[in-house]
Amino acid sequence: MNARFLLCFFSLFMLQTFFCQDKQNLSAKEAVLIAIKNNYAVQISAAQQRIAEKNNTWSEAGLYPTVTLNVGANTTIQDNTNNPFTFTPGVILSTNLSPNLSLNMNLFSGMAVRISKQRLGQLEAQSKGNALAVIESTILDVLKTYYQALAQREKLKVLNEVKKNSLDRFKYYDLKNEIGTSNSLEALQFKNLYFSDSINATVQKISFENSMRNLFLLMNQPIEIDNIPELTEEFSAEFPIIDFEDALSSLPNSNQDLKNQYLAVELQRTNTAFQKSFLYPTLGLQAGFTPARSWFRDLNDPNLKVNTEVIMYNGGLNLRYNLFNNWKNKRAIEASKIQESISALSYENMKKSLENSLATLVDTYKGNAELVALAELNLDYAKQAWTLAEKRFNLGTLSSIELVTFKNTFENQSLQYFDFLLTKINTYLEMYKMTGKLKLEYIRD
Repeated sequence: MNARFLLCFFSLFMLQTFFCQDKQNLSAKEAVLIAIKNNYAVQISAAQQRIAEKNNTWSEAGLYPTVTLNVGANTTIQDNTNNPFTFTPGVILSTNLSPNLSLNMNLFSGMAVRISKQRLGQLEAQSKGNALAVIESTILDVLKTYYQALAQREKLKVLNEVKKNSLDRFKYYDLKNEIGTSNSLEALQFKNLYFSDSINATVQKISFENSMRNLFLLMNQPIEIDNIPELTEEFSAEFPIIDFEDALSSLPNSNQDLKNQYLAVELQRTNTAFQKSFLYPTLGLQAGFTPARSWFRDLNDPNLKVNTEVIMYNGGLNLRYNLFNNWKNKRAIEASKIQESISALSYENMKKSLENSLATLVDTYKGNAELVALAELNLDYAKQAWTLAEKRFNLGTLSSIELVTFKNTFENQSLQYFDFLLTKINTYLEMYKMTGKLKLEYIRD
């Protein structure tokens, strides 16, 4: 499936009513499709692909003959009044019109035409691969930014919850202080706690808004901070399991970057064959048709008028063989073979690098999964501890300083949990892209 089809598909999908006034929700899929539709890099790669498609023809490869029309019109004035050795004394006006129709056709050039057509096909396939790689990178960037915004939103919810709790306690103890049932130090402590939580919530709100700006920048859409769409995806840690051995064996056929590198190897092999074609003779056909008509007039004698017509036909075969050019062709072939081996080594190097990266990502993902599970348990215990601490504080068996400690623990564990979860999601997306499944998710739907 080429990139132009994808762009058409995405354009049709975007007829949905995301930007209608009645709907202010944004899913991850909608964000991806909007970004791909508006992404300049995708549009440029699609245009480059269309160029490669147009060039992939036999005429571009040089199979068909070329026909050229040339028309020449010349006018001259020759003054022979002082020339005693001429048969046409006087001032002679001559006009000549000579159109020429010529044909040139390559009959044989060492299979260069067939090789050129093969190369054009490979260039078209390479442009498609490059377009898909751009789409793939765009999908990854948008999803990462989308989940980054989700993480910032969840953190903001936690900090707003903590801020609300601090506000309630601040108001309660401020009232108790006014009626004289609480000491001013305790009221000041909860007032300070409320303002600290307010600062944290405000900073987090700015982080969330910036993350949404980054998302809409990738989507190439304007954003109104006062009317931010609701992100509809769940910030979840559940993902399909990727089998490492299966992913490893399918890398050459699934990873777009590796496929593009393999196309570069094939293209270089074709270039070597093209250089070899210069070792063979070339045979060409030329043919032409040239009618010519001339008018002669004596400007001093109106009765002297002469018209001539001539038709010339020409045709022939041209055999050309390069006997010696300082071993230029030989050096070109040897250099192309070296470049071919470099491309093959680059392919193997990329393959090994991707295999190593995939193994690293799998191990990292497993480690992140364990961290998320532990952080989730830790967060659950921290929340329970904070709840019990509040009950004990209300009963007077726990000091306000100890209560703040439990609150800070819950807050820190919440933020840490979301950081671990976001890292796990990003690692999974990197793995999914590397195995080619990220792109297929959007092609199949």
